[in-house]
Amino acid sequence: MQLLQSFFGLIGDLTWGWALIPFLVIIGVFFTTVSGFVQFRYFGRMFQVLSTKYQTTNPKAISAREALLLSVGGRVGGGNIAGVAVAISVGGPGSIFWMWAIALVGMATSLIECSLAQLFKRSSGDGTYRGGPARSIIHGLGADYRWLAVLYSICLIASFAIGFNAFQGNTVAGAVEESMGIDRLWTGILLTGITGLIVFGGIHRIAKVSDIIVPVMAIGYLLMALIVIALNITEIPHLIYTIFTSAFGLDEAIGGGMGAALSQGLRRGLFSNEAGLGSAPNVAATAEVRHPVSQGITQSLSVFIDTILICSCTAFIILLGDVYQPGVEGIDGVVLTQQSLAFHLGGWTSYFLTGAILLFAFSSIIYNYYLGENALNFLTENRIVLTGLRLVVMALVFLGASAPDATSVFFFSDPLMGLLALVNLIALLMLFPTAKRLLDDYRGQLKSGVAHPVFNPDKFADLDLDRTAWTGKER
Repeated sequence: MQLLQSFFGLIGDLTWGWALIPFLVIIGVFFTTVSGFVQFRYFGRMFQVLSTKYQTTNPKAISAREALLLSVGGRVGGGNIAGVAVAISVGGPGSIFWMWAIALVGMATSLIECSLAQLFKRSSGDGTYRGGPARSIIHGLGADYRWLAVLYSICLIASFAIGFNAFQGNTVAGAVEESMGIDRLWTGILLTGITGLIVFGGIHRIAKVSDIIVPVMAIGYLLMALIVIALNITEIPHLIYTIFTSAFGLDEAIGGGMGAALSQGLRRGLFSNEAGLGSAPNVAATAEVRHPVSQGITQSLSVFIDTILICSCTAFIILLGDVYQPGVEGIDGVVLTQQSLAFHLGGWTSYFLTGAILLFAFSSIIYNYYLGENALNFLTENRIVLTGLRLVVMALVFLGASAPDATSVFFFSDPLMGLLALVNLIALLMLFPTAKRLLDDYRGQLKSGVAHPVFNPDKFADLDLDRTAWTGKER
């Protein structure tokens, strides 16, 4: 076991500890610049997907909005509540500025990776689609790179479907036990049962559930933060000033200065919004849309919601209160968020926050499961193996919830996610010329007066596309 831990520790050091974060930042800036700041240029179009006017009329298909909300449900999790609190505790208020910065460039990365996933998606024959980095690699780069796609798929299953779902079960059970005194065993049984009902229903049931719970959790948390902001509205200008001065090491009260703020902001932002990690494209590919870039634009909104909105909610709740003391070591994590919210609105908010954590974690569980299912489908379409994955996920959720110490065996999750991201970024760089062609096609149609561009596979006849997934019809 010690040898395994050392091995995965080395992988973690070579990815998250050394190369990956600078790589993600540089690629995000590169995509932003070369694409002509596409995430800002099409910012207004991102919100169109929320209107029923732009939803698919095919009852068997996954709509662009459902795919958006499923990805939001996956990105938004404990990192938005506990992770932001840790970033502030270690890096000070300035870490929030760098969290915003990495989200803004990450929007471009997400647009590129999700557009490619849409382009190379495959029809399942029942009105649904599958895609993601594994399929983008093998159909975009060729069969010679199948080993890279297989490596990606194995890392995705091991980190998200297996490791992270155990941690999510642990998060939910711990929050319920802390605030309500309910034994972990009962929470584990209930959570496992609900998980089973949803994952055995397939992508349709997963998407429908996300379409309901994600708006509830996101809007509820946002409204709570807006109340806190309204009660402290006169403090907002000074708070913004503090965030900016701390970000550049100008606030001497913050230990670590600019280096700590930069490191924590970038790390927590990347962990939270997942832009460039190769996870969200698996969900983006399920949607039935007019043009691949339209779903890429939609997924940029997912990054914006996760970091600019939800993470900022947590930051403002903490920084507008008196619980957090700059430069003073004390409580951190979810407890800091919980006590800060109670400072503003009273002790009853601990129950609200528990509910928010439960919904955040549960939406992440079903998202993580689907990522694993999609990766497994790339490796094999055997139904028995798929059923086995579903049962394993249910067992791990129960194990993580009822036996918190058991999650220590999933030490491989973060290192494998780092390797997963590295594979995805290499593939993105190799496929960027294709992504640029897609963007040029989308822009060209807009310039010619087409309000909602439609993808024509005949213009990309040299690519290995599934033409049954692109009929050219309005959706």
